[in-house]
Amino acid sequence: MTGVIWFVQWVHYPLLATVPVDGAVKVAEQHQRHTGQVLAIPMAVEGFTTLALLVYQFAGELNGVSAILPWVGAAMLAVALGSTVFVSVPLHAKMATNPTAELGQRLVATNWPRTIAWTARAVVCTVMILQVVRA
Repeated sequence: MTGVIWFVQWVHYPLLATVPVDGAVKVAEQHQRHTGQVLAIPMAVEGFTTLALLVYQFAGELNGVSAILPWVGAAMLAVALGSTVFVSVPLHAKMATNPTAELGQRLVATNWPRTIAWTARAVVCTVMILQVVRA
């Protein structure tokens, strides 16, 4: 998800922000449909693996992994998903019904919390993997 969100932040959303208003509805509808199809499974897998890490950590079965890291990773995922559900999805819905150049620019600006959260989560996951390998 980290790679996807950086692609969205640097390439996709800036391009969406430049779509002329008269074509924005069609682009917004296609974006929502295709993005949902591509990301539904990876996001679900990420959610389930996060829950599994928390369960295993609580049960004491993540030998060598710092006790706080699964919780930090879960918090970062909550920020990313919360920002998606409460900020990005409503902005996309507005773009599909009443597009403006300002909405496109807001998508780019308000995507930073997701980008930072998923990037921080990737760092936390990398540290956990290194801890398991070294244990």
